[in-house]
Amino acid sequence: MSELAIQPSAPIESSGRVRRAVLGVAAAAAVFLLVTGLAGHVFRQGSAQDAPVQAPEIARLQMLTEGAQADILGNGADAAQRNKLIPVSGYSGGAVAPFRAIAPDTSAYDIARKCLTQAIYYEAGNQSVEGKRAVAQVVLNRVRHPAYPHSVCGVVYEGWNGRTCQFTFVCDGSLLRAPVPALWRESEEVAAEALDGQTEKAVGSATNYHADYVLPRWAFTLPKITQLGAHIFYRLPGRWGSAEALTARWDGHEAIPNIDYQGLRERLAAETQEIQPATPQLVPGLTVTPLISDRHAPDDVGGRIDTTKPWRLSIPIPVSARPAPAVQPAGDEIGKVQGEQS
Repeated sequence: MSELAIQPSAPIESSGRVRRAVLGVAAAAAVFLLVTGLAGHVFRQGSAQDAPVQAPEIARLQMLTEGAQADILGNGADAAQRNKLIPVSGYSGGAVAPFRAIAPDTSAYDIARKCLTQAIYYEAGNQSVEGKRAVAQVVLNRVRHPAYPHSVCGVVYEGWNGRTCQFTFVCDGSLLRAPVPALWRESEEVAAEALDGQTEKAVGSATNYHADYVLPRWAFTLPKITQLGAHIFYRLPGRWGSAEALTARWDGHEAIPNIDYQGLRERLAAETQEIQPATPQLVPGLTVTPLISDRHAPDDVGGRIDTTKPWRLSIPIPVSARPAPAVQPAGDEIGKVQGEQS
């Protein structure tokens, strides 16, 4: 308990003096917060109108891409074709301000660069530089959006110990593979440029993307911005998807989670363990349906094998199947045949 709490109250001489004292304390506190840089952490803005974002609103924004909205409706060529049918909104959300919140030559910067490099490499390592920059832009957009964590590593590793990873490579075992040095260096360069203020205007304020060979349910509900390489980019709807909504501040802390990689290996091995196919049980009876076009007897399936029968199709050895040689006719018979032909 502080000394201020146990001091007896002084007599109040006038209400005016009390108001001036309260205003003076409030002003001093505001100056202290601004000088120390804590104002951005306490008064974190959450929308284009600078109004504080409420928890229910954040939950609503998160559910736009989680739960049933995360269901995959298609894969492969079918998904790619259906993705093309989703129209582009025509608005990228506006120009996004450069991200320069983390000072270089600090431990926080080094950790943030590693997390961002991992996201770029494992998500778009074999894509163009533009595609890599787009992934970096999405990560940094999330850092500044009220609906997501406010650190680079927090965004990249969101959900790593839960049911759903926001970035698949964190949970699917990709981190267990050693990166290709050349592609890692290129991804690291893109990460450094992004942390130094490089932006990818093509994706604007995008906070979501997916590969074009999958079709999540939320693809039909979020405004589609563009496609770069194999990734299709989206922003949140309404004012929450504009550049003006990216007002949250970096929280000043970067850390890579302590992942149990051995446990991850064991879990993946259990999930991918081959299941021995069960021996088929043969049931007496015809396993194929005779067709009227076969033109065979009712007990003949027209050359289609009934696998429930004990016999199997056998092909004779060519030597044993060779036709017998023709018998040469005798001399008197030769003349008879020639006479018949004349």
